Amino acid sequence: QVQLVESVGGLVQAGGSLSLACAAFGQTFSDLTMAWFRQSPGQEREFVAAISYSGSTTFYPNSVKGRFTISRDNAENTVHLQMNSLKPEDTAVYYCAADYAYRFSLGLSTSYSEYDYWGQGTQVTVSS
Repeated sequence: QVQLVESVGGLVQAGGSLSLACAAFGQTFSDLTMAWFRQSPGQEREFVAAISYSGSTTFYPNSVKGRFTISRDNAENTVHLQMNSLKPEDTAVYYCAADYAYRFSLGLSTSYSEYDYWGQGTQVTVSS
């Protein structure tokens, strides 16, 4: 069983930056593919970023590419999401997700249905 605990999000002005962290407990962190998703009211959960178990591979959708960076510290069992140049449309509840790397044929996935373990979610609000 994997437990994920996210840091508190926050309120930031457009153009600003915010960093999220997610700590994993219960299993060997370096066995896990990690990802971030977000969800706005009335919207489906949207892929934001993913990182392979070793950290050698990352993937982002076009909506955040060049602005967001996912990283991991396997010694600290933590994954980070650095968000720069934030826009009002980035406002959402952000979720950390994880699953065992062996379950992914390509090492990671952009589909929320392929991740079994989720954090509680943290609100990020970007004001215009």
